[in-house]
Amino acid sequence: MTSLAPLLQAFFTEHLTQRRSSPHTVASYRDAFRLLLTHAQRETGTSPARLQLAQIDAAFIAGFLTHLETGRGNTLSTRNARLAAIHAFYQYAALRCPEHALLIQRVLAIPIARQHIPVVSFLTRQETEALLAAPDRATRLGQRDHLLLLTAVQSGLRVSELASLTCADAVLGTGAHLRCTGKGRKQRCTPLIKPTARLLQTWITQRAAQPADPLFPSRSGGHLSRDAIAGLIAKHVAAAAGTCPSLAAKNITPHTLRHTAAMELLSAGVDTSTIALWLGHASTHSTDIYLHADIKLKEQALARTGPSHQPAGRYQPGDSLLAFLENL
Repeated sequence: MTSLAPLLQAFFTEHLTQRRSSPHTVASYRDAFRLLLTHAQRETGTSPARLQLAQIDAAFIAGFLTHLETGRGNTLSTRNARLAAIHAFYQYAALRCPEHALLIQRVLAIPIARQHIPVVSFLTRQETEALLAAPDRATRLGQRDHLLLLTAVQSGLRVSELASLTCADAVLGTGAHLRCTGKGRKQRCTPLIKPTARLLQTWITQRAAQPADPLFPSRSGGHLSRDAIAGLIAKHVAAAAGTCPSLAAKNITPHTLRHTAAMELLSAGVDTSTIALWLGHASTHSTDIYLHADIKLKEQALARTGPSHQPAGRYQPGDSLLAFLENL
């Protein structure tokens, strides 16, 4: 019999540490196994510390995934994230518990659930301008918020990357850029246009900020949290909706600003490989969603392929099947 507890502890304390997994990955895996172990205790009556690996087989995990969807109302994305954590653990266990090779193989064969990929939400140029004009730049906080929003829509940084920026991460001389550490602890540089670099330099100089100080500090001088950034975006979106009503119809999050940066690059003719590097994507597959989201690109393609005597117009699929084919 193979006890689950020491194997799971070694997975977190040794394996993930050796792989230098990010704190976000460790937290996600931890939450997945807390849910799994709680479910196992409820279903089997065995405390987590006494569980055997053989008890957590493919059938049990399939039931757990069903529980997540039906009992907890989790989305497919959450369900798949929990399964990814389980798969990672069983891949680790495969090298240490060969006697359970068949059980582990069956668990690893549980597929990721396919899900509908929603159309990317992003801001138009008019909406972006309205949002950037919303903060009161006569105040220190208004200056900070304006610069944070401007940096977000131009750089496409993730909200965690924005929150962790220090003044030293802003290289504002020749070849101005921001340095950040993204997913998988991958470091990258994101270019800045000259006007934005000048504004950031003025912001740092006026504050007499030190290199280790946050680039966008909270009221207390520390780093803004991700929730704080989401909150200030929501506040300024509400204010900007007064002059640009279309903003009120959109659910705008920090990731919307990241999408906006990607769509601006795509509209400027930047290829998806470069955009993937810019955003810190592991592959261009994550970037392909922007091709499907840009109706202007589709119209241009239609104009090139349509008969020359017919004027180009906005393509509108007539039914759900055509819409499906259009998004392939």
